[in-house]
Amino acid sequence: MKTFEYRAVTEIDEAVSTGGTFLAGGTNLVDLMKLGVATPDTLVDINQLPLHDVVRRPDGGLRIGSCVRNSELAAHPVVRRHYPLLSQALLAGASGQLRNMATTGGNLLQRTRCRYFMDPTKNCNKRTPGSGCPAREGDHRNLAILGASEHCVATHPSDMAVALVALEAVVRVSGPDGERTIPIDQLHRLPGDEPQRDTVLADGELITAVDLPPLPDNYPSAYRKARDRASYAFAVGSVAAAVKVWSDGTVDDVRLAFGAIAHKPWRARRAEEELRGRPATREEFLAAADAELAAAEPLRDNAFKVTLIRNLVAATLTQLVQGGPR
Repeated sequence: MKTFEYRAVTEIDEAVSTGGTFLAGGTNLVDLMKLGVATPDTLVDINQLPLHDVVRRPDGGLRIGSCVRNSELAAHPVVRRHYPLLSQALLAGASGQLRNMATTGGNLLQRTRCRYFMDPTKNCNKRTPGSGCPAREGDHRNLAILGASEHCVATHPSDMAVALVALEAVVRVSGPDGERTIPIDQLHRLPGDEPQRDTVLADGELITAVDLPPLPDNYPSAYRKARDRASYAFAVGSVAAAVKVWSDGTVDDVRLAFGAIAHKPWRARRAEEELRGRPATREEFLAAADAELAAAEPLRDNAFKVTLIRNLVAATLTQLVQGGPR
């Protein structure tokens, strides 16, 4: 591992003025440092910053400090009662030990698990721009089917971020130029011709909190994840969903986000538009998923993800309209 300087800070202004790489739980960053993928000159330990609280907002929503641990957030009584898809997504991610260390901010900023990115002996445009993307012809079974570019087909690995996109969360940031907020759907970016950039954060910007607006009453929600084994595996595909249905059985409103199929958590706005005002039936759910997935461009070994996401959408929404998780 490359030698680095370590600094622990106690003030947010001190953290953003230090100019290093922020360290909280370290469950992704330290792994990347061991592999030689991340080589920071300075680690800025932010664990002593006042970012560990989950508090109710005046509008009935929640403000989640960026250093709140995933296990703590998943077990929070307000999250379990009012945002069950977030609790489900958190519990679907990693192992219990990792959830006890991983943080809200770090989870959003974790990097792709594409095997070419994780191996410094391989070419990778995300790690070394201009070196190529061998994943397109190589091992891409778990990689993107939507929004990819000729330069990168990596996927974002977070479960939590998919739920937060469906919940229309807002990310609060502090940086050298002050504070700002970013709708979470705009935090992560598609690879385009700059796959090395995962987010729209500027250099030195620190995620300080995530704001959750209140989810309206009678808006049941759920998170469903498909993976290669029963525990401790990243998603092959996932769906976060919330849906309201009128008394006549038609869809009033719906939110859908997909995971593990793009460089960012994918808000399925086309599918949502297709469903509003339509009968809340499995056939309509499948048709809406088809409309969203019409833009998919799968590679040789990941075309199965189209069918997988299609079926996850239908299963999750059917469960919700039949009285599943609230």
